[in-house]
Amino acid sequence: MAKVFIELLEILEGKPRFIDTRFDLSDNNAGRNMFNLEHVEGAIYWDLEDDLSDMFSNNGRHPMISKEKMTNLVQHAGLNLDDLIVIYDQGAAPFALRAYFLLEWAGFTNVYVSRSGFEELKSKLPVSKIKPVFTRTTTIPQWNSSKLLTMDEVRQVVAEVTEGQLIDARSNVRFKGESEPIDPIAGHIPTAINFDWEQLKRDGKFLEQKELKGKLTNLAPIDKPVIAYCGSGVTAAPLYGCLKEAGYENVQLYVGSYSDWIRENDVEK
Repeated sequence: MAKVFIELLEILEGKPRFIDTRFDLSDNNAGRNMFNLEHVEGAIYWDLEDDLSDMFSNNGRHPMISKEKMTNLVQHAGLNLDDLIVIYDQGAAPFALRAYFLLEWAGFTNVYVSRSGFEELKSKLPVSKIKPVFTRTTTIPQWNSSKLLTMDEVRQVVAEVTEGQLIDARSNVRFKGESEPIDPIAGHIPTAINFDWEQLKRDGKFLEQKELKGKLTNLAPIDKPVIAYCGSGVTAAPLYGCLKEAGYENVQLYVGSYSDWIRENDVEK
């Protein structure tokens, strides 16, 4: 069973590289400003839109980055494939898990998301205002492309040519098409089921593994491929991570998500 989340006590026992991914979807500068004010000592900052998305692409609202951009990102950060890496955000947010997915896609094998947000981390770890500089590495990612689904591959799932259960991480009213505050077309990808990602957290933390198993393992057979998506590919990342933590053996992510799907495809309500 995959271990996605790491507890504060476990962090204190190791010497990880830290990545700060705090962000605010309503204020694009908020995360970087928080990092500049204070961050876990030694942490680097990865911005959801500048670093973890390709905002010049039209494949959804937070499109997948290229292999070239990801390679440059990890090399510039001075990361090696076997480094112990702990990613954090403000707690129970989707941003650390977006970075987690990208690092897993790039073949990093020792990556975890802090179950504690920054405020709890700083109560036990030293903080700093200094932006660290690391020697650039020549790391070549070992791509796990099977974790990432394209629109065409999702079409194959919808047509039942390829096995898989699509799971929509948005709210139920958006899934049903009763309300759509962001995208121009309301509804969901055909054949998908719904699990609102907000159910995965409580009191600023993602749920413990036992609770996640109780909530998620009835969605599909545990050995069947499951594909997380949402509106823009951001809040699908927590669902992706929690499905892995709950014991699903083959978890994939459609980063383009609903905002990409509606460009060329029909929807259900």
